[in-house]
Amino acid sequence: MKWVRSCGIAFSMYSRIPMPQFDWREEDQRLVLCFFPWVGAVIGLGLMLWRWICLRLGIGFLAYLLAGTALPVLVTGGFHVDGFLDTMDALHSYQSRERKLEILKDSHIGAFSVIMLLVYYLLYLAGFSEIRDFRSTAVMALGFVISRCLSGIGVMTIPNARGGGMLWAMSSHAEKQTVLAALYVQFGLAGAAMLACGSGAGVLALAAAVGSFVFYRRRCEREFGGITGDTAGYFVLLCELAVTIAAAIGGRF
Repeated sequence: MKWVRSCGIAFSMYSRIPMPQFDWREEDQRLVLCFFPWVGAVIGLGLMLWRWICLRLGIGFLAYLLAGTALPVLVTGGFHVDGFLDTMDALHSYQSRERKLEILKDSHIGAFSVIMLLVYYLLYLAGFSEIRDFRSTAVMALGFVISRCLSGIGVMTIPNARGGGMLWAMSSHAEKQTVLAALYVQFGLAGAAMLACGSGAGVLALAAAVGSFVFYRRRCEREFGGITGDTAGYFVLLCELAVTIAAAIGGRF
């Protein structure tokens, strides 16, 4: 029952998928991150289903592309986009570490965050538009799982920049060994499936995902002294962009 409740909390926090309402007990929150990648699996399956519907009904490529791009935002409610915006504002402030952490907590958005979000989705659309075959689409879909596996691993292994907040509370009270084992296993399974989808797209996309995680970890430690909830959301988008572009390039080999 504890695992079921933890799964429900994960979907309630990280998606807009309706879940049964119940009180969140501390013991139920210790395993929440184990189910974080499942939200990505729903997005990936939704993307594959949308592709099938478009092919079946003869829906145009532009509609497929734009609705497919909107799908992760619709499922998550823009949860990770908010973190991306805050992180972009902080990184482009070029202020001290302390001031950057303050900007991360500011609910307002600045010009740089809007500009960078526009650039992000232009690049995402460019990569997505070049993914035409089934195997490369499957690699892209698996990227939604991979990004959340790595984000969760980051939460459990990278120092928290604030030593407080919801993310810190969740990671500090989590059953660390169980959560990490679950995330590594899911990452391994998703990575293996990605490689099985096609040598070029799969290999390049998996390398891009791992590379984006290394970049994220080093940048957060340098800029903020660790991670926060906002930077964890920023990484999810960063990793998905890297996987999408890599799948587009790799699919040509």
